Amino acid sequence: MHTGDDQHAHGVTFPDFPGCFAAADDWAGLPAAIQEVVQAHFHGEGAQAVPPPSALETLPTDAQYQGGAWLLADVDLGRIDTSPVRLNISLPANLVEQFDAYARAHGATRSGFLAQAARQAMGG
Repeated sequence: MHTGDDQHAHGVTFPDFPGCFAAADDWAGLPAAIQEVVQAHFHGEGAQAVPPPSALETLPTDAQYQGGAWLLADVDLGRIDTSPVRLNISLPANLVEQFDAYARAHGATRSGFLAQAARQAMGG
């Protein structure tokens, strides 16, 4: 973790996830930024693609991780699994027709539209 200042965001690199970086302007924003970037990094791969963590005692001696501070972050791996699950739900026919029409007009599928609507309704 590299501490930011008035001109730079706080930056986080992940030794076990090459190419994965997170940033936030304030400390309070780091947990959400970390969760979001890890989910994006493993999008479509599922939690099984996440490698086991490196031994913590080996990382501080690695030259590429000098000059920063160490931060342990809690990442909800359950939010990474993007494998589809088939649902059987009942909705009013006119509502299904409305969101099917909306989804088609916006280049989406019924499932994609419902997933996005659910994420939006839950604040995610």
